[in-house]
Amino acid sequence: MGAGSRVWRGYGLQHIAARHRVALLDEHPPAWANDYVAVSMAVDLADTEAVTQAVAALAADQSVAGVLTYMEQHLALTARIAERFMLPGNTPSAVEACRDKYLSRSLLAAANVPSARSYLVPDAETAVEYAVLLGGPVVLKPRSMGGSAGVRRADTPDQVRDAFHAARGASLFGLEKTGPAGVLIEEYLDGPEISVECVVLGHDTVHIAAITRKYLGDEPGFQETGHLVDASDPLLADPRIRELALGAVSTVGISCGVIHIEMRQTRQGPRIVEINARLGGDLIPHLVHLATGLNLPQIAADLAVGADPELVLSQSQSAAVRFLYPPVTGHVTARNTGTFASWLNRFEWTVTPGSHVNAPPRATLLDRLALAVVIGPDPDTCHQRLQLVEEHSGVHIQPDTVSTACVA
Repeated sequence: MGAGSRVWRGYGLQHIAARHRVALLDEHPPAWANDYVAVSMAVDLADTEAVTQAVAALAADQSVAGVLTYMEQHLALTARIAERFMLPGNTPSAVEACRDKYLSRSLLAAANVPSARSYLVPDAETAVEYAVLLGGPVVLKPRSMGGSAGVRRADTPDQVRDAFHAARGASLFGLEKTGPAGVLIEEYLDGPEISVECVVLGHDTVHIAAITRKYLGDEPGFQETGHLVDASDPLLADPRIRELALGAVSTVGISCGVIHIEMRQTRQGPRIVEINARLGGDLIPHLVHLATGLNLPQIAADLAVGADPELVLSQSQSAAVRFLYPPVTGHVTARNTGTFASWLNRFEWTVTPGSHVNAPPRATLLDRLALAVVIGPDPDTCHQRLQLVEEHSGVHIQPDTVSTACVA
């Protein structure tokens, strides 16, 4: 359900269609998706009854084996449809426990699964009071969003107030309309961030397909600037990460599918940041495929129809993506890139001349200028190649208040 954009999500639909006959339901099915689907239906995905009727019509015409989405805002709908038509999938309550960050934290705390202390706060002054209770730096975030939208670190009472208002007003892809509203204040988890790409085969059976090393921009924001997947990552053998992933999945009730669990490696050990009942975004499944040969979108589709997925690695290398952000706020006037190499798997501009972009810390993922994907025998080689691509890519931005900037 839902095709998403071609740049960010099209690869998922492409891989799923390689093995399964796909019917796409979307409010406005994009033309590019026609190459990958057998049936395309326009239906309002915010209208559960309309979607139910559309699926029933498909089922009457031809059998429906499963239902799947890789988009955050459609997860609960997908679970309800799977339950309604007795198809494989997670229960709506399990999916909603992942989407609602406050509920996730509450369940993890009750089950003693290492996470972050977290409180739901109704206003900025209450947030300041809880910041004192938590001590040290804190993080404020929307109760149900994604893409790090509205997530900020705060160290002082004024920063807490500003961060509260930023979290309350955050918006991204309409996600703010598809989950419970509210703002959380949490203890700050210090340490490198990773995500664990899990294939859940049952309530107590979790296969870790890959570890993603996540790279973040400067705080107080938490914008993701890149990811790296290494088929030989030593964290794959860390029993604490495996136990934490299994504990998280069991706690929220996920029993089936490919899920994306974010963690921080603190001095006290790994702790849960978020549990996402879907494929990872930002081309993470593409990196996993390049590095290991595992096809996460196809695995997710296999599980959605009750089939056994292929979990044998056929590659052993590293793959990484870097997202280029604007150095200044203004309008893009020109762009160019001069890197061509066999190890450059993908380079795409995600803005066009004339686009207005915001520089960090105001930037969201919608302000990214470009993305580059590289492969290499090891992480160090990937980092070197990404740096080379960035050095040979240039963008001209007309700042909002000063003269033209040229960034190479």
